Amino acid sequence: MGNRVTISRALTKPSWRSHRPLKEQLSNAVKDAMRNKEKTRLGTLRMAQSAIKQIEVDERRELGDEDVLKVLDKMLKQRRDAARQYDDADREDLGDKERAEMVVIEEFMPAALSEDDLDGLIRMAISSTDARGTADMGRVMNYLRPEVLGRVDMGHLSNKVRAALAEH
Repeated sequence: MGNRVTISRALTKPSWRSHRPLKEQLSNAVKDAMRNKEKTRLGTLRMAQSAIKQIEVDERRELGDEDVLKVLDKMLKQRRDAARQYDDADREDLGDKERAEMVVIEEFMPAALSEDDLDGLIRMAISSTDARGTADMGRVMNYLRPEVLGRVDMGHLSNKVRAALAEH
């Protein structure tokens, strides 16, 4: 039952989420999860806060939204990989737990890019960087990274850029 609450909450993003810093959004979400006694959601949010705090302590600086997105994106990738491994090992219970955590993290990520939008961005990046082949892939990826951070899997992006440059 707790997973249903988490999933439904993730599908309805309150309007204030887009105007406040991500760290503040996470903090408010932790308070809401405590009030609503949502264990899975609370644990995931605290894990995210802990990962952010650890980087801030290690690097002795406060993280901005872009850095927080990188942390959340890394957490999403870890959970996606773990869920796949659990499914391969026939541990659906643990795979479901990882997917429930993914839903909570995705709530704080920007909307995913469609394939058409991604293809358009790749074409624009190739022309803007004057890329001529796969040797210029790093330049194209560096151009795209700030635009797509948290909105597309970087491995998928890399494959699409490589294919586009091979055709170019």
